[in-house]
Amino acid sequence: MESHSREETLAIGRKLGEAAQAGEIYALAGDLGTGKTVFSKGFAEGLGVTETVSSPTFTILQIYEDGRLPLYHFDVYRIEEPEEMEEVGLDEYLEGDGVCLIEWPERIAEMLPAQVRTVRIEKDPERDPSWRRITISDTEGN
Repeated sequence: MESHSREETLAIGRKLGEAAQAGEIYALAGDLGTGKTVFSKGFAEGLGVTETVSSPTFTILQIYEDGRLPLYHFDVYRIEEPEEMEEVGLDEYLEGDGVCLIEWPERIAEMLPAQVRTVRIEKDPERDPSWRRITISDTEGN
């Protein structure tokens, strides 16, 4: 699907958040500045989260528990070794009763379970600075 604005990206995230189920894992792939955090804000709105959602870049994990399901928002951009995620308790969240959003999932691909929903966000500034292609796919098996 295509997004032509920040508002459309929020709406796509919101729609997925409204349909999200406990135990689901969303891998948010895309370059810096493509809109992963904007998508995450919409997703959180769809879950009913009222807290301000921001990128967890410097904390690795932000937890939002005021929606209909807990939201575990990871940003693993700054980790150097996937094993660092064990210290955060990644497995507990992946197997928990909430929904996981993971930015930069390729950095911990070997730690993710077989079933992950990938949301890939791409931009083309030459086409239009606000334009995004958002592709959603389910993967099974690593």
